[in-house]
Amino acid sequence: TCDTGDQQTTAAVHLKEPAATIVERLKDVVTYEGEDAVFECRLSRETAQDAQWFLGDVPLQSNEMNEIRVQGTRHSLTLRKVTLEDCGSISFRVGQLSSAA
Repeated sequence: TCDTGDQQTTAAVHLKEPAATIVERLKDVVTYEGEDAVFECRLSRETAQDAQWFLGDVPLQSNEMNEIRVQGTRHSLTLRKVTLEDCGSISFRVGQLSSAA
């Protein structure tokens, strides 16, 4: 606000969250049945946008079989004690960005 005594004008500042980019993409994982498979990717910045992991087209949630973690810009998915049914495409999506392995 600028106030000169008899006149006043006001303006506002609006911020948009800059778009994050994927700077470290997912890599294929080869492991043995019964072992854990860990997938990681890194974004250019921390973001408030919701990130989502998928096995094929199925969205994954953190539970006793899947551990989803976010540490700053690093996002990771651990598939615990994988079986043959876990073979397939893993993808990570945040906003309009995606990476798959």
